[in-house]
Amino acid sequence: MTDDATTAAGATDELTEIVHAEGHENVTAEHASTLEFSSDDFLTPAGDCILAIEADRVPADFSEAFADACRDPDATIAATIEADGYTERVVGRGDPALTFENERSHVVRTSDYVDGRTVMVDADKSAADVDRALVTALASGVDATLTLRVEPGE
Repeated sequence: MTDDATTAAGATDELTEIVHAEGHENVTAEHASTLEFSSDDFLTPAGDCILAIEADRVPADFSEAFADACRDPDATIAATIEADGYTERVVGRGDPALTFENERSHVVRTSDYVDGRTVMVDADKSAADVDRALVTALASGVDATLTLRVEPGE
């Protein structure tokens, strides 16, 4: 990636999308099959898959090139979550049913289930697998970054 490759706000190239959000005191990251970044400005204790809120971008904001690349079932999608000096990388794959039309949240799934919020399937981690030091930082309300990068299948 190069600085001069910026194509849109939040993207460093057409196959990378960047989302900025905030942690929240109710972040517990206990869900066993999903993790989520939400654009909502609140989080209840029931939201045990949500790692961050007030996301500045939603899947509907992503470039068509990114969305198209993610629809390849052989594509590898990596989500990098960063906050307060901690980093967690989650790797999964694309799916032809991914729509990238949701205007509320990004959901990473360990299963192959797809709905309008799904941005990755067959992920190698869920919220429950995220490093507890990162979860503690997010629960303190720190700023968080979600970087999604797709490598097209061959």
